[in-house]
Amino acid sequence: MFGTSWFKNRKMLIKLYQTLLNISLFLLSLILAYFLFRELYNIFNDILLGNKNVHQIFSKVLIFFLYFGFISIIVQYFKENYHFPIRYLLYIGITATIRFIIVNGESAHNLWLAIIILVLTISYIILPFGESRNG
Repeated sequence: MFGTSWFKNRKMLIKLYQTLLNISLFLLSLILAYFLFRELYNIFNDILLGNKNVHQIFSKVLIFFLYFGFISIIVQYFKENYHFPIRYLLYIGITATIRFIIVNGESAHNLWLAIIILVLTISYIILPFGESRNG
């Protein structure tokens, strides 16, 4: 039913999509690196100019680490042979939720956010043994 040309075209299309994904992720990492350094500049600028609003500075520090986390997951994608391990996505989800709770400490939604952390943690625990423990 399917000839060899169909399989050749399919392989070529998959390779094209993989190349487009790799280029896009590389460009995204450059954009994220720009925002990371811009946030770092803003943090140092606030510190050196004597900004007394600690909450605002702490919020910028947490945003800095979010950028850092996303850049590190892109790097991990290339290290893991073009594969996003689910455990890294769970790490980012857990840490981002914790950061949100820290920044918005008096939020009425903290119970729901704690439940989200619990669900993400349980998801990590029930990952297949090889996926969650290799690395």
